[in-house]
Amino acid sequence: MNSYSGIGASSLPRRALAGALLAGPASAQGRVRILATTAMLADAVSALALPAAQVESLMGEGTDPHLYRPTRADTARLLAADLVVLNGLRLEGRMDEVLQRLARSGRRVLAMAESLPRAELRFAPEFPDAADPHIWMDPLLWAQAAASLVPALAPLLPGAPLAGRLAEYQARMRRLHDYAATALAPLPAGRRVLVTAHDAFGYFGRRHGIEVESIQGLSTESEASLQRIEQLVALIVARRVPAVFAEASVPDRAMRALIEGAAARGHRVVLGGLLYSDSLGRPGTYAGTLEGMLDHNITTIARALGGEAPPGGLHGRLAA
Repeated sequence: MNSYSGIGASSLPRRALAGALLAGPASAQGRVRILATTAMLADAVSALALPAAQVESLMGEGTDPHLYRPTRADTARLLAADLVVLNGLRLEGRMDEVLQRLARSGRRVLAMAESLPRAELRFAPEFPDAADPHIWMDPLLWAQAAASLVPALAPLLPGAPLAGRLAEYQARMRRLHDYAATALAPLPAGRRVLVTAHDAFGYFGRRHGIEVESIQGLSTESEASLQRIEQLVALIVARRVPAVFAEASVPDRAMRALIEGAAARGHRVVLGGLLYSDSLGRPGTYAGTLEGMLDHNITTIARALGGEAPPGGLHGRLAA
């Protein structure tokens, strides 16, 4: 597990370094500059830090954080930020060297997911030291991790009502959880199976008692094997799974292979929709917020598998 810290905390255990920060002045340019690696993180930071801070996401729409390699321009942006917020837990795998170097240099760095207790994280039996980084898929877990932003932002934004803003953000996440629980409750036991491109929905499945099966592992760097596709086709046919789901940041070729394989065995399974996994939707849209992205996913999954969810989602804001 990777951990990140600010300078001056080297005597602490590496696990404790995840939330350690170097106290110091904010940007001399006026507004505090905060750079998050992903749009999901930027969403949480913005809820607490706007309008006093300038909050940006390093990765844009449809970007796969598992595969993202920082450019020289990215490195310059990281160095210029007053605070860098990353997910951690190896989500930004190809950025690891840059981020570790940034932390060792004494920059303010927070790995938000690594603030969670180990007991809250998912681990694959074959990889006991590699935690699932996709914590935003469980709104309650995400809300818990967002609490680590308060001590990180407090020195940069003195006087900002961070605790109150955190409470409001966490309440929004709780509403999403409650909506998902209600929408998915009618799913019969045989249909409580979610088949996706890669293993990004494990926390979602754990929270709602849904079995999650994926073609790829926790990282999209893993390859989709023919054997795995055949295993999933057999499961889909045996369990009479009605729908499988593609992901916005992952090519859907393998999902099409599942559909064709099931059809060859006499079972019709459809593409239930496109889910957002490792990135949000288009900036400026409802799906471009974490709330909108999760609302879209919950509604799409529930309606395709036999749950009860209105077409417009929790707030009636989803496109028809």
